[in-house]
Amino acid sequence: MWDLKPALDERRQANLYRQRRIVYSHQGTELMIDGKLLLNFCSNDYLGLASNRELVTALRDSASQYGVGAGASHLVCGHNEQHHALEAEIANFIQRDRVLLFSTGYMANLGTVSALMSRKDTVFEDRLNHASLIDAARLSGASCKRYSHADHLALPSRMDEVSAGHKMVITDSVFSMDGDIAPLPELAALCDADDRVLMIDDAHGFGVLGEDGRGAANHFGLDQHQAPIIMGTLGKAMGVFGAFVAGSDDLIETLVQRARSYIYTTALPPAVAGAVRTGLSMSRRDSWRREKLFEHIAYFKQQAEKLGIPLMPSDTPIQPVLIGDVQKTLDVSQKLEEQGILVTAIRPPTVPEGAARLRITFSASHKQQDVDKLLEALAGCL
Repeated sequence: MWDLKPALDERRQANLYRQRRIVYSHQGTELMIDGKLLLNFCSNDYLGLASNRELVTALRDSASQYGVGAGASHLVCGHNEQHHALEAEIANFIQRDRVLLFSTGYMANLGTVSALMSRKDTVFEDRLNHASLIDAARLSGASCKRYSHADHLALPSRMDEVSAGHKMVITDSVFSMDGDIAPLPELAALCDADDRVLMIDDAHGFGVLGEDGRGAANHFGLDQHQAPIIMGTLGKAMGVFGAFVAGSDDLIETLVQRARSYIYTTALPPAVAGAVRTGLSMSRRDSWRREKLFEHIAYFKQQAEKLGIPLMPSDTPIQPVLIGDVQKTLDVSQKLEEQGILVTAIRPPTVPEGAARLRITFSASHKQQDVDKLLEALAGCL
């Protein structure tokens, strides 16, 4: 084996070395990490469902009936009735013809783009897209052209430069490190042609945006023709695990036949699908969760402005504080932890050079006094 240590040392010296923290508690607004109880402001558990008793019971009941493993891939003998029911329920919820379950959002993106695009085609990606979307384009072999963040005005000329093959525009709906929302109606309008298609990664929009949390496409009133490919995840607002791709019957059948990350992997445990079904039902039933979540967001933004805390423009649960310098960002994160607050420092290459930040996220389970404690601590650290 070649010597890997110099590269690791170089990463340490640049303050870019990543370390895992061990959590000794269930996910919630408080986490026991490395022996310390911390107020948690960095989880994607937006609706506070990850440790909900109804979901725990659903998981336990499903495991009692179906066991703890699927046993095989979906196309061998692993496609359980729980999977099938969940696909139908999500499709009905977000008003699409069909849905296909994947194990993770990363696998869903890799499988979808590589199944639909080839070397003769071109993918256009927002410069701040999630890493899985960048890797998906690379895997497909298609030419990949990246456009300035959320700049739909830059796209027409770039698309006109390409005459051959299919064209796919791919974007996050809610950008995971900035928290802002993509201009989806404008992107959909640019893709209203036979050789162009829009794919939306709705990982941070599904369950949060739109009527009853139906997602970003619903938030903007985009139907299946305007937003033909939607990927969503089930481990954020839904509180469990997994992912899906939604669209037309022909799209889903194509993925069943060609998406390698679907075909050649063991299916999601049926018990997990059973728990997601309960999470989906609860997210629709408990509208107070989204109401409380957006109350926290509005209150935090209002008070942060009064205190001079520099927030990035975002109306979603992701509220970044841009600091820039890596060491200073780590120092502020450490000072917050010393006051019992967990906010992770986000550094390159997750974000661009010079754009290190605190990525603050909110949950419906937070209380106003939690938000006040965060605000007071931030004001004293920045």
